[in-house]
Amino acid sequence: MDLRKFLSEEHYQHQYARAADFVGSNPKRFADLMDIFLAGPYRITQRASWPISICVEREPSLIKPHLTRILKELERPNSHDAVKRNIVRLLQFVAIPKSAQGRTIDNCFALLKDRKQPIAVRVFSMTVLANLVPEVPELKNELIPYIEDELPFGSAGFISRGKKILKAFKA
Repeated sequence: MDLRKFLSEEHYQHQYARAADFVGSNPKRFADLMDIFLAGPYRITQRASWPISICVEREPSLIKPHLTRILKELERPNSHDAVKRNIVRLLQFVAIPKSAQGRTIDNCFALLKDRKQPIAVRVFSMTVLANLVPEVPELKNELIPYIEDELPFGSAGFISRGKKILKAFKA
């Protein structure tokens, strides 16, 4: 399968699953998909982000060699919402190495605190931060008050995830 050509065609949800099935757990194919994702143009980047997310959910180790590149994409000020959403979504499934934890925390807090971000981006960011608490315990002291302060203003998705995270922290 020519992934670039495939992603250039009209897109439907089932096509993303087909692309992810083609990549499977093959690191070379995943690297090719990452190259397509990072090279653009915008529409191809957007379309490649979903299969990448699916692949990483299935096989989290695939992203490890590309983590720095993907965090750089997350930091780009003009990244499309779909790209940010799928990057932060996939970070939920990854054990973030110590070398990338600070950068990940900074990015996720910035996205979480930005009320202009789509709810999914904010909620996934909240989850990534919560997942990092066992590695970075002091993060809990910043995350709990922020979630508690935002609950009265949050969407249903934000409230639901926030309550689950708070409950898990108190357990």
